[in-house]
Amino acid sequence: MPCLQFIFSGVGIGIALSAVLIAVLNHNTADWQTLWLASGLATAILLAGATVLVPARSSASLAAPTDGGRSPEDGRRTWSPTVIRLVAAYGLFGFGYVITATFVSVMARTTPSLTEIEPFVWLIVGLSAAPSIYVWNLIAAKLGARRAFALACLVEAGGVAMTAVSTSPAIFLIGAALLGGTFMGITALGLAEGRRLTAEAGTSAVRQMLATLTASFGLGQAAGPWIAGQLHGVTGSFQAPSIAAAIALVIAAALAGL
Repeated sequence: MPCLQFIFSGVGIGIALSAVLIAVLNHNTADWQTLWLASGLATAILLAGATVLVPARSSASLAAPTDGGRSPEDGRRTWSPTVIRLVAAYGLFGFGYVITATFVSVMARTTPSLTEIEPFVWLIVGLSAAPSIYVWNLIAAKLGARRAFALACLVEAGGVAMTAVSTSPAIFLIGAALLGGTFMGITALGLAEGRRLTAEAGTSAVRQMLATLTASFGLGQAAGPWIAGQLHGVTGSFQAPSIAAAIALVIAAALAGL
């Protein structure tokens, strides 16, 4: 587990590095094409490093996994009301987090009182995300993965609401920090709880469960920006989409916490 926590910290570190890269280029008045090309070059360089660092898979790990003689009854036992609520909560989390994650920098850029902190917003998200898996694993050890999932959704909802209702730079940055400090933790906790529920039901459908959770999350992520765009078109601001995201996260917490 410590190794996985270290690996997943790379998500936050990558976000922070991208924030620094874009801030430096913007300071030198780079156009959007330059930003994209520089990001692609940085990705290629990091990919080369990852190719060297990631160990080769052993022959044992390449062997096709078996389903352990899974019977049709296994699938029926997997879909308990608790599992259905978790799948729905995971999708709502995908919807709620992605709206603010997509538009938080735009919100800062287009709000006069926040323009000066725009370069720091995405940096704060990344730096907060880097240690988040470790922190939420500690919380899950005390509360259990499901309750920790619900708590993290509530914390993230608070952060999203802060970015929606306040034009104070300090409050906005706190909201960005809460977003960064929770989204990776919620992702991991939801998958851990899905794995636990599957094992608890006595089935061997762990892969199917993780795939279902990921599909639900993906649907939420796909719907979020589109709905946010529609709401922005109607209201002319990102406040309504952000409030919708916060509500979705609160509902996700309620479903997971039942």
